[in-house]
Amino acid sequence: MEQAIQRARILVEALPYIRDFRGKRVVVKYGGHAMTDPELKKTFAQQIILLQYVGIQVTVVHGGGPQINGVLKQMGIVPSFIEGKRITDAQTLDVVEMVLSGVVNKEIVNLITMEGGKAVGLSGKDAGLIKAEKLFLKRGDAKGDGDNIDIGLVGVVGAINTEIIDTVESKGFVAVIAPLGVGADGATYNINADTVAAAIAGSLKAEKLILLTDEAGVLDKDGALISSIDTGRIPGLIEGGVVTGGMIPKIECCAAAIAQGVKKAHIIDGRIPYSILLELLTDSGIGTQVIKG
Repeated sequence: MEQAIQRARILVEALPYIRDFRGKRVVVKYGGHAMTDPELKKTFAQQIILLQYVGIQVTVVHGGGPQINGVLKQMGIVPSFIEGKRITDAQTLDVVEMVLSGVVNKEIVNLITMEGGKAVGLSGKDAGLIKAEKLFLKRGDAKGDGDNIDIGLVGVVGAINTEIIDTVESKGFVAVIAPLGVGADGATYNINADTVAAAIAGSLKAEKLILLTDEAGVLDKDGALISSIDTGRIPGLIEGGVVTGGMIPKIECCAAAIAQGVKKAHIIDGRIPYSILLELLTDSGIGTQVIKG
C-alpha cells in the first residue's frame, strides 16, 4: 500500500507542471547513450508519448554520429574530423543522409509508434524545413589572422521554416527531425544536431529546449553539478576553463535558443531512465538549466 501511495504522491507532484506546460512546446535533442541502450530507447519513447497525452507538444531532433561512424567503418571509410567537425565529402554525405534519414530517423518513429504514440519522420530537406549555409571553420594564427577551412558539405542553419512541423503536429503527431539542410544552390548539408534543435526551438518559440547528453550537466572545476546558469555567465565560464570540450557548443546552443525567445534550456543526463520527466515534471529536476541573463 505504501508503494501505491508514493506513486500517487508523484502524480500529484507532477500536476502543477502539467498545468503550466499544457499547450506549450518542448524541443528535445535526442542523442548519446539514450539512443543505443535498448531500455533507455524504450523509456525515451514512453516519455514522449506521455508528454503528448497530457497536452505538451514535443518536437524531437536527433543525431547519429556513432551510427554513421559504424557504417563508414563497414565501408572502409575512415572518418576525419577537424575541431570536432566531421569532414564531409560527397561520399560521406551519402552515408550521413542514409543513416540519419533512412535508419536512425525511422527507428525513432517506430519506437514511438510501437509504444502507442504517433510520429512522423522528417528531414530538414522536407518542405524546405532547414535552409542551410555552408560552414567554414576559422583557424587563427598568433597574430589573430584567420584562414577559412573548407570541411566539405557541412552547414549551419540559415533559416527554419516551421510550416511542415506545425502541419504534422496539428494532427497529433510527433515530428522527428534529422539534421540535414539544403543550401540556396540545392546542395545538401550535414548540420550539428544541437544547433538544429536550438534553431527549431527558437523558431517555434518553445517553452523549453532539452539536450540529452552523456554528462550529468555542466560541472564546476571541482566536478560538482551547476544546477542553473544564466546566459550572462557563459562567456566567463568558457574563458575560465569551467566549460570545456564538447560542452562548449552545447551551452552556446542553449544561449542561442534563449536569445531567440525560448524560456529555458536544459542539459541533462540521458543515461538516467525517465530523465525528461524528472526534469519537466518533478520539484527536484536534474542536470543544468540555462536561463536568460
